[in-house]
Amino acid sequence: MTRPLSPAPAAVLFDLDGTLVDSAPGITSGIAAALAAHDVAVPGQPVLDAMVGPPLASSLLSVPGVDETNLAGIIDHYRRDYVARGLADAAVFPGLTELLDELRAAGTALAVATSKPQTLAERLISRQGLRERLDVVVGSDPDETRPHPGKAAIVGEALQALGLGPGAPRTAMVGDRIFDVEGARGNDLPCIGVRWGSAPDGELEEAGAAPVVDDVAGLREALRRIAATESATESATGPGDAAGAETAEAAEAGRRHGI
Repeated sequence: MTRPLSPAPAAVLFDLDGTLVDSAPGITSGIAAALAAHDVAVPGQPVLDAMVGPPLASSLLSVPGVDETNLAGIIDHYRRDYVARGLADAAVFPGLTELLDELRAAGTALAVATSKPQTLAERLISRQGLRERLDVVVGSDPDETRPHPGKAAIVGEALQALGLGPGAPRTAMVGDRIFDVEGARGNDLPCIGVRWGSAPDGELEEAGAAPVVDDVAGLREALRRIAATESATESATGPGDAAGAETAEAAEAGRRHGI
């Protein structure tokens, strides 16, 4: 039987690629194949690894030889390869499925906020057996040639879908890149950084993730600390402060009306 996490956060928003799911092999090999097919020199593996997480179009435009004339064709080639092969070349990081179950058992509202296109995010999450564990999934526009709204906008949309707003008590973002930290900061949320993703050494610390954890046990403890600290703060404000109750009600509303 799954044990609940106690104390537990009201809500947790997770990044997808590099945080919940190890999808880097399918992503980087697919990008390399798409670039080569369009006669663009394939960059080294560290550059390819850094493309896991950010919006694809902006990452590709940083590669010499990619511009507005061939961007759409490269993205189309990559996405066809990703659907045919990359979706299968991914796996949930060990221990995270169990953690999601613990959080759900404790009544925590759960969301994914990802720069991945919404339709592909849903397909990947469903393939990995995670969809029934999540209340909300928010991704970017399926047309990746359009301007990307940024991670803060995606995190904000996920909060709204959960019935929450910026700075919601006992709520945190979990991610593996600077973009996740920035998205959390743009919504007045703490961001827990995870080292098992694709960030270069020191990126999460420099971005302001606090804390940065090495494994799922560390993530579980960080979530417990956030819940315990904020619960204590809410209690100290006295019975006149209804923020905690309002947050719980909002989280439940999000669970009922999630995507």
